[in-house]
Amino acid sequence: MKIINKLFATVAIASLSVAGFANAESVTVKYLTFSAAPNYIKELDATIAAFEAKNPDIEVEYETAGWEAYFTKLQTLVASGKAPDTYELNHENFVTYASKGALLDIGGMLGADKSIYNATALDVFTHDGKQLGLVESFSNVVLFYNQEMFDAAGVDYPAESWTWKEELEAAQKLTKDGNWGAFAPIQFWEFYKTIAQNGGAILNDDKTEVVIDSAQNVETLTWMIDKINKYKVTPSSAQMAGQSSEDMFKAGKIGMLRTGIWMFGAFNDAPFKWDIALEPGNTNKAHHFFANGVVVSDKTENPEQAFKWIKFLTSSQEAVELRIAAGWELPAVSDPKYAKAYLDQPIPPSRDVVFKALDSAVVPPVIANWNQLTDAVGKELEAAVLGTKTPEQALKDAKVAIQAIM
Repeated sequence: MKIINKLFATVAIASLSVAGFANAESVTVKYLTFSAAPNYIKELDATIAAFEAKNPDIEVEYETAGWEAYFTKLQTLVASGKAPDTYELNHENFVTYASKGALLDIGGMLGADKSIYNATALDVFTHDGKQLGLVESFSNVVLFYNQEMFDAAGVDYPAESWTWKEELEAAQKLTKDGNWGAFAPIQFWEFYKTIAQNGGAILNDDKTEVVIDSAQNVETLTWMIDKINKYKVTPSSAQMAGQSSEDMFKAGKIGMLRTGIWMFGAFNDAPFKWDIALEPGNTNKAHHFFANGVVVSDKTENPEQAFKWIKFLTSSQEAVELRIAAGWELPAVSDPKYAKAYLDQPIPPSRDVVFKALDSAVVPPVIANWNQLTDAVGKELEAAVLGTKTPEQALKDAKVAIQAIM
């Protein structure tokens, strides 16, 4: 009996030693996220389970924080030297952390696999020529249109070749019987995208010069306002009487609306047929690109394992399918078969436009004091819309304000 007990004890000690050795070999990767909470925890858990099944030597530990508290929490962790191995950033905050040197260059580890992602979307998470993050998900803005209004007016549906000219001509024919031909808000986010459709920008390429008052930008702002005051195809704020443009579109009162793909669900039960198209531009195509990315801290002790995790999270078939099924934004992967479940949904019929728009995506000119810039531009755009300043004067004043901020 003593011999048997001794044998069992020896086996138990050996088993503990093997388990201890295995645990010593495993690596924990910490991840901080804002987009998973509170609605997509189940999908994140399933993604991690799939990753760990393929990488049994890596364990992912995550923590969530709501949008309002997330960046305060992250800033505290980074400043105290306790940054998680990997974390989520929207594009605007990515620029801030990249410029501070807080992110690991993962370009060498990504290598040829960069073709997994939409090239334009992936490029958003580069800084000074370095790949400092992977694009995780995106949403964008496209042209929604009421097919039944077009049919009733005898107007062809928006084509990819349309410019502002064709859009205006269609809007004029649609504006009748108390209905409006087109709507696009006049505010900073719409303005930076619309000037890009006319070859304009707020800053030059290296962000050393303010060019918001360029001739093409004045032309663009004039065109945006003329749709309200001169051509009368877009309702003014007073004519909208407190209604949102999205509510008016759903009520069949607006023929063409520039808004985000996040409205698909809200418009699903509209009492008419509708579809989407690429936005018309003047000299260029340009579309909003709102993106979240995932990065690796430059302080991580496990760079390879951290990279494996963010690559799986952003591009694996398991993660992509879970994300699409849950409506947890859209992955920016290049292989169309990954998005088949999304594209096969019947409303709107032209869902492939969402991915086509990525090829002409534009992002805002993020700088330090970013919120001050958006506020200053927004104030001058409002003055132009109200008519207290001409478009030319408003943009000249916006230039002076931005220069003071920079």
